[in-house]
Amino acid sequence: MRQFRSFIRKEYYHIFRDKRTMLILLVMPIIQILLFGFAITTEVKDVKVALFDPSKDASTQLIMERIRASEYFIIDKELTNPDQINDVFKHGKINLVIVFSENFADNLLHMGEAKVQLIADGTDPNQASMLTGYATGILNSYQQELMAQYKIPFQIIPEVKMLYNPQLKSAYNFVPGVMGLILMLICAMMTSIAIVREKETGTMEVLLSSPMKPIYIILAKVVPYFTLSVVNLITILLLSVFVLGVPVAGSLFWLTMVSLLFILVALALGIFISTLVSTQMAAMLVSGIGLMLPTMLLSGIIFPIESMPSILQWISAVVPARWFVEAVKKIMIQGVEVQFVAKELLIIITMAIMLIVLSLRKFKIRLN
Repeated sequence: MRQFRSFIRKEYYHIFRDKRTMLILLVMPIIQILLFGFAITTEVKDVKVALFDPSKDASTQLIMERIRASEYFIIDKELTNPDQINDVFKHGKINLVIVFSENFADNLLHMGEAKVQLIADGTDPNQASMLTGYATGILNSYQQELMAQYKIPFQIIPEVKMLYNPQLKSAYNFVPGVMGLILMLICAMMTSIAIVREKETGTMEVLLSSPMKPIYIILAKVVPYFTLSVVNLITILLLSVFVLGVPVAGSLFWLTMVSLLFILVALALGIFISTLVSTQMAAMLVSGIGLMLPTMLLSGIIFPIESMPSILQWISAVVPARWFVEAVKKIMIQGVEVQFVAKELLIIITMAIMLIVLSLRKFKIRLN
């Protein structure tokens, strides 16, 4: 029994001495429960909406106050011209526009009915349906109060319009996300594992001792995955258009450019991961936990970023897939011009440059 206790004590010592094991056993569960607990939510909160109110009467003002008081909406803009509606959607800052009819209060009190148009961004059909449902609930609540006050029937008629995806096809939402996931998986995970495999077996030192410069050896490892990612990109686009019925509404050239830049970012991440670990198992863990989970949870693929706590929204800003998915949605689904994705393009380019420089420099330090 004493020997058995000694073996148990020895195992505890081994675990406590290994900082990476302690990190996985104790810290990672805390991170995961917090990440899943706050990021995974079916509720939509703090969504930015715009209002167009040509009537500007007491009824519309009361409805606007109810919208402001709601936990679901934040009134970000009050439009002065209906031509501004398309522009606010193209910039990607607004998910819902509420348009009141002219003479709203007069029509409601004298004719018994008035109309409100709810224009939602249909690129995410689930979110769009929830937003219009929340807005309709606010309108219905105000309608019930009027009926109770005046003892006569009133009817506020919401007219729902889904931009970019009137049929509410889910493919419009998941195709950009699947593109980000596949490209990240092929580029980052496979590249890091391939390079670490050479280091783990000792063949990388043999390759680096050859007359070829180290940079060319690294590029030779990376190019096949770049080519495979391009093939996957073409396959996804063809399946999306001809099988799933998701059209490329914008420029195919700029869609390709954004995708190639994202591939460069993912490749650089793979190289960087290979400088941090020395075994294939560690590379898989870092790639799977460190890249795949944030890509799925914090890029807006599944859950809306606006509904997450502020700290997770800030963390999501460093997730490359977030900006890639937003850019693809704008170009592919909304069909906007390149100036409306300038922010996303600039962020992806900056990430690509920083990661390429950092990963290559650190790789040389580790291998030379």
